[in-house]
Amino acid sequence: MNHAMKKLTRRAACLMLGGALLVPALTAHAAEATSAHVATDTTTFWKLSQYYGIPVQALLDANPSIDPQNIYAGLRLAIPRGNMKVAAFKSEQPAVTAQSITTSSGQSIAYAEVLDIKATAYSDSIEENGKWGAVDYMGNALKLGTIAVDPKVIPLGTKLYITGYEFKGLPEGGMVGTATDIGSAIKGNRVDIFVPGSRSFVSDFGVQNVKVYILK
Repeated sequence: MNHAMKKLTRRAACLMLGGALLVPALTAHAAEATSAHVATDTTTFWKLSQYYGIPVQALLDANPSIDPQNIYAGLRLAIPRGNMKVAAFKSEQPAVTAQSITTSSGQSIAYAEVLDIKATAYSDSIEENGKWGAVDYMGNALKLGTIAVDPKVIPLGTKLYITGYEFKGLPEGGMVGTATDIGSAIKGNRVDIFVPGSRSFVSDFGVQNVKVYILK
């Protein structure tokens, strides 16, 4: 038996006896490509962006086939970051310093992030709501505090505090609302605030620059 054949025979015997088989290590690029997060029932792209310190858009780009409104427990989401370990069922608490704001009523509320956003307003008129009627995306009746958002930026169900507007149809100084509606024109850093009243009255709101606090 020649030398090469003897080496192969020894390796085979080693494996049969439980020896370790060495394989090439994954490259950094491959490790990055397989980084993942296993979702829970409360996972959103916004929560992941806060947890990992990655922009929401980067997460959306890394998961083009995932519907942001249909993330369910057990779903594997790609995390575009090198050397990231698989994050299975982590708490997903935003890695931010505790912050709070005092509302116009004097209440102190904690928030995770503040966004500079352009705001418009809408009424419950049939011209603005069409066949869907005066209900939000969740099927609830429109009311003061209903906010339409782009769910890729602000997930549906998020509690908000909005300040910076000037309009007599809304609470003076600021208001608490919930992201429960969407709109075809509400894309990116935009919100649409429901205001009780006629369409002509609400249209006087125009377009205003506001601050939107994402509440914890």
